Amino acid sequence: MLLQVKNLHFSHTPDKKLFNNLNLNIDEGQIVALAGESGCGKSTLLNLIYGLLDWEEGQIIFNGVSLMGPKGNLVPGEKDMKFVAQTYDLMPYSTVSENVGKFISNINLGEKKARVQELLSVVGMEDFADVKPQFLSGGQQQRVAIARALSVLPKLLLLDEPFSNLDFSRKIELRERLFNFVKENNLSLMISTHEIQEVMPWLDRIIVMQDGRLIQNDSPEETYLNPYNAYVAQLFGEVNVLTDDEKNTLKLNRNLWYPHQIKVADKGKPAQVIESRFAGSSYWNRVKTHDIPLVIYSDRKLYNNICLDFTDPKTGI
Repeated sequence: MLLQVKNLHFSHTPDKKLFNNLNLNIDEGQIVALAGESGCGKSTLLNLIYGLLDWEEGQIIFNGVSLMGPKGNLVPGEKDMKFVAQTYDLMPYSTVSENVGKFISNINLGEKKARVQELLSVVGMEDFADVKPQFLSGGQQQRVAIARALSVLPKLLLLDEPFSNLDFSRKIELRERLFNFVKENNLSLMISTHEIQEVMPWLDRIIVMQDGRLIQNDSPEETYLNPYNAYVAQLFGEVNVLTDDEKNTLKLNRNLWYPHQIKVADKGKPAQVIESRFAGSSYWNRVKTHDIPLVIYSDRKLYNNICLDFTDPKTGI
């Protein structure tokens, strides 16, 4: 076990408790996402693990050593761990290359230069090696900070919303290169994100937090197909949340249905199409069956009356 958080208690103020007896474990080589809405405690937990905040009770054990936090460390942070927060803390008067090479030994300068180039390639910043951070966008600075954190091959890398300032094309490019690098070097990664679907293919586990509580801790597939509640399901995008009365009216076995799980069929539950809009890879449709409003996706524009078939989320049939 690389990281253990045991019975953790933390409050921002005496009257505002965030974590109350929080427990979680991270194995070596795992990529784990912290998911949840803003204010649920994702960033705070990363700050606690890295040693930037003091907790009130409990233990954080990293690589077999019980961590002390700021009370026990004159210099913030922990050995063999790197944290890229949403403030990137780059050296403003040094170039991108100098920033990335900050923690790399100068004993072999040729080897150092090659290492820096490799890391710049991982984050797609090769063309900015001689540029200073003040001339970079927020997204570019973010990528430089990630490359610098990777330079020492930490046992655990903590990333707080690492794709938040990137446009879509850059985001796709960075996530694949980053996660492949992490896997190839057997690093452990804990990443906080609002966009869980965009990183889900690379995850080993998803830890879902709500108001400082850990409410689900499962594989991506289990979390998606069997969300603990509507809050978890809605982290993946749109979801139809049925009341018990609506579920019983439609004779269904669950309350939560993603739009793609409800199919248009030749036979099934009759429904009226309220609106049908083109959304790129599919059509987004608002329909109503038995006076119950639903959102469904289809591969063609829908008109008037249709029939609905509810696909079992576990089997897909």
